[in-house]
Amino acid sequence: MEPENDTRISEFQLLGFSEEPRLQPFFFGVFFSMYLITVFGNLIIILVIIECSHLHTPMYFFLSNLSFVDICFASTTVPKMLVNIQAQSKVITYAGCITQMYFFIHFVGLDSFLLTVMAYDRFVAVCHPLHYTVIMNPQLCRLLVLVSWIMSVLHSLLHSLMVLRLSLCRELEIPHFFCELNQVIHLACSDTFLNDIVMYLAAVLLGGGCLTGILYSYSKIVSSICAISSAQGKYKAFSTCASHLSVVSLFYCTSLGVYLSSAATHNSHSSATASVMYTVVTPMLNPFIYSLRNKDIKRALKNSLGGKLEKGQLS
Repeated sequence: MEPENDTRISEFQLLGFSEEPRLQPFFFGVFFSMYLITVFGNLIIILVIIECSHLHTPMYFFLSNLSFVDICFASTTVPKMLVNIQAQSKVITYAGCITQMYFFIHFVGLDSFLLTVMAYDRFVAVCHPLHYTVIMNPQLCRLLVLVSWIMSVLHSLLHSLMVLRLSLCRELEIPHFFCELNQVIHLACSDTFLNDIVMYLAAVLLGGGCLTGILYSYSKIVSSICAISSAQGKYKAFSTCASHLSVVSLFYCTSLGVYLSSAATHNSHSSATASVMYTVVTPMLNPFIYSLRNKDIKRALKNSLGGKLEKGQLS
């Protein structure tokens, strides 16, 4: 007997990771800690870049935007999950689910676009150092960020509107800790062929396009670094890209790993567990990568903390 369909759905059930009551406090503690680290870590990066005038460059302008997006990215899924664990509830409203899905797609896309823009910035810095300030002028930087936001809004809006046209079944259990697009689509009783086509086409064009742009930029960067004669010059050129390359590798490897593993196992709970890597762990680790591997950020943090300690001692 086929599940009955109803377009006037009021709520969904987010099944999360485990239904074992004893594990819920553990999950709450772990994800609450990770969320706090994510928010405060990225917020510190933003405040340091705003406060230190020598960091008012295109590279750190893009980094501050990435940190803001990472805070929003984590805030899209983790707070609702924490509320559900604390309230011992799995419910999310239909409007809440669609809204969460919209913002999740938006910030994933925006992360990808900003990482591509940052790769272009490093390409210009390494391959065209004498023209860097002319090419990467403030107007272009703001335009690149604005275009990234517009593209992400349109991308997430397209998917959300495509989901709204579906007739959903009454069996509305989502085996995930948030309203993930693919999971929501497969709750539909109506034909999802068009949704699947749009979803995979968008992933190939936008995700693949961004990854191609990053790989092209770094192929040119590697060629330029290899052409530098001195070892010190090579190290200096590579060190300007190391943090960004680490973040790109973490973001794309975890994202690809999640979808490849879910396609191979067809286990929704395994997919939910793997999704933690790029939805929670990656935004949490980004500030550490930039603060530990970037001399300018480390120096700015030391100066900022040192100045505040001196003021505290004087007062």
